[in-house]
Amino acid sequence: MISPSTIPITKVVIEPDQEAAVLRVLRSGNLAQGPVVAQLEQAFAQLCGVRHAVAVSNGTVALVAALSALDLHPGDEVITTPFSFAATLNAVLSAGATVRFADIRDDFTLDPDAVSALVNERTKVLLPVHLYGLPADLPALESIASRAGLALVEDAAQAHGAQVASRVVGSWGIGCFSFYATKNLQCGEGGLVTTSDDRLAARLRLLRNQGMRERYQYELPGHNWRLTDLQAAIAVPQVDRLDQTIAARAANAARLTEGLAGLPGLLTPTVPAGRTHVWHQYTIRVTEGAPVTRDELVKHLEHARIGFGLYYPSLMHDYPCYVDHPQVVADPTPAATAATAQVLSLPVNQFLSAGDLDRIIATVREIFGD
Repeated sequence: MISPSTIPITKVVIEPDQEAAVLRVLRSGNLAQGPVVAQLEQAFAQLCGVRHAVAVSNGTVALVAALSALDLHPGDEVITTPFSFAATLNAVLSAGATVRFADIRDDFTLDPDAVSALVNERTKVLLPVHLYGLPADLPALESIASRAGLALVEDAAQAHGAQVASRVVGSWGIGCFSFYATKNLQCGEGGLVTTSDDRLAARLRLLRNQGMRERYQYELPGHNWRLTDLQAAIAVPQVDRLDQTIAARAANAARLTEGLAGLPGLLTPTVPAGRTHVWHQYTIRVTEGAPVTRDELVKHLEHARIGFGLYYPSLMHDYPCYVDHPQVVADPTPAATAATAQVLSLPVNQFLSAGDLDRIIATVREIFGD
């Protein structure tokens, strides 16, 4: 009997228009930051409904650049979620600020009530993460930031094109996006910052280019945070078809939710009213009422060659390198702690076939004894 092929959690497909765009850049001889990066910036600013998009070398740099542009000082505090990829935490540390952690809701995004409880005179930035492709409760968080005079920085690395109240993420505050290879819109490595603040955009462009506005005219200490035209050439065509990508992933998510309904102890993702999910990940929760634990389900999926992801198996600040870090305050976050032992992401990418989806559903249902 032939073993079934693995259904991957993510898949990278380079289309002919991307190959052609890369070839044009190669033939042009302009491989560094140039007109194709500018084209990407213009397209993404239009997508988000903002005046500026500043491309940088990766998503972590996007966060570091945004926070650096705000000129944070030692002792300044940034409130974020503990339930995310460590890049969020690392960016705050790189900017020299102290990290405070607010708990999450059942949708895995920041709980505005928990955020409000942490705001104090040292708080300077509110940093929500739009997790798995679902935006945080931006109206509530924007209101908190406005009342307290805080900068709102959106970690939108997983949420290209997602919306809240018909506004695209990245337009509520300073948007930080990643174009890493697994993202819904990718170029291997890359990032971008969105803003409608002219002064902030100008500062970001200086920071990414060694502090230079013109060659050898240094205006501030900067960095080499530039994106290349080669990378931008891979990303630009995907902006035009992002709506199709989102629609395909949403259809796959709907099929998974329908197929996994009714299993004891298994919670499928829901989308709060007024928010648009772009399904970077399809994340279920395996609760105490399930006939298997999350980790037992993992073993069964491995045996069945069904791809999965554990996003995230531990809170960011629980890793030894952060436990005694002077810039990390380990605020209690029981809901986030509970999620780490329950979450598991199943394949939802736009390249799945109907047969792939049927196999994922049938496998999970069999594991649950259905």
